[in-house]
Amino acid sequence: MKRSSTTSSKHSIKVTWFGHSAFLLESPDGKAVLIDPWLDNPKAPPEAKDIPNVDLILVSHGHSDHVGNTVEIAKRTNAKVVCIYELYLYFQSQGVTTAQGMNKGSTVEIDGVKLTMVDARHSSDIDIGGSVVPGGEAAGFVVEFANGFSIYHAGDTAVFGDMKLIQQLYKPKLVLLPIGGFYTMGPREAALACKLLHPQHIMGMHYGTFPVLTGTLSELKKYLPAAMKRKVIEMAPGEVISLG
Repeated sequence: MKRSSTTSSKHSIKVTWFGHSAFLLESPDGKAVLIDPWLDNPKAPPEAKDIPNVDLILVSHGHSDHVGNTVEIAKRTNAKVVCIYELYLYFQSQGVTTAQGMNKGSTVEIDGVKLTMVDARHSSDIDIGGSVVPGGEAAGFVVEFANGFSIYHAGDTAVFGDMKLIQQLYKPKLVLLPIGGFYTMGPREAALACKLLHPQHIMGMHYGTFPVLTGTLSELKKYLPAAMKRKVIEMAPGEVISLG
């Protein structure tokens, strides 16, 4: 995997993008958090599914391009899977004994990592195995590591005004926002989300995977004020960046 760095030190968080909405977050003390692990998506590097160690898997909602490879990775690595309660019931039915359900507005601490489930505006039924079953509601996560670095993964969502409350309460330093359009907000709406969230760093996701996801980082920047354009980080799938 290609490695690059915005800031690099023993206190940095390593962020790997695997394409679509799949990210691996690695803390200075060795905690590995995998989010929405569809690791055989069309943009993912071939070795993506071979992650050797994962402590936590966060799943934002029930659609197959976010549940992805959760079941097989959880069983192989014994990672704890955290998601909304109805999706937790599904993972239990698939033999994932490490799954844990929670709901929006709550914060749990697992292995020294604080996880807050926040709102998202999207559908969430589980569309796996040729059938559709209820999956609760879509959500986002704020992940705070022991060094205080916090990351907001918005999941699939439209922009919504209460993103300003996420900023007020949790002050995420890095935001991971869908920009592709069609199934989620596009660049114009994501730019407004950035203005509500006031992050130090911005990464786009859920774009370019399929032709219908037409949003780009260039278009996102077009809608951002000059000072905020410089906060946008461009990554290729498989690239690793250090932030601190």
